[in-house]
Amino acid sequence: MPNNRLLIIALVLTLSGCATYKPSQVEDVCKIFKGETDWYKAARKANKRWGTPIGLMMAIIKQESTFRANVRPDRPKFLFIPLPRKSSAYGYAQAQNPAWNDYRRDTGNWSHDRDKFADAINFVGWYTDKTHKNLGISKWDAYKQYLAYHEGWGGYKRGTYKKKSFLTGVAAKVKRQTETYNAQLQKCSKSLDRSIKGWWPF
Repeated sequence: MPNNRLLIIALVLTLSGCATYKPSQVEDVCKIFKGETDWYKAARKANKRWGTPIGLMMAIIKQESTFRANVRPDRPKFLFIPLPRKSSAYGYAQAQNPAWNDYRRDTGNWSHDRDKFADAINFVGWYTDKTHKNLGISKWDAYKQYLAYHEGWGGYKRGTYKKKSFLTGVAAKVKRQTETYNAQLQKCSKSLDRSIKGWWPF
């Protein structure tokens, strides 16, 4: 009997350790990062590598998946029969297969997964960096960066977003969220930095 109890406890601990973090308060980036400091480490690393503000990367992920790991577009149905999805978008950043493969090829790391936050935010950093290089859009211009993120570089060049009135509204929402997140980070980044350094002097 004691052995069975130990087995159950070990199983519970294993399952809890594998649980995916889901922030309960997505409007406050400080609370998101304090709930899982590994996310802050990943965001800071992506910011250092690609130069994209953390607030913008987080705002894009919030818009795309609300920080949920396994999100996919809904499958349309015909007479109760599920049809193929219209998009291959998946994960935190809702990256589609072609863009994700370009990212993995460009970074040389084929082990990246779209349902891992660190990989997803690094993808957003990579994508916005490419947007800056390909289209000349500032990494601080959240409005245009989101339009290019949603429509792709070719779509943005063709101005496809101009025919989608809803999309300009979404881009404006991402811009406001970016500004909010950036302002919040101004107040909590120092404490977050201390929390990930811990008590070690090196």
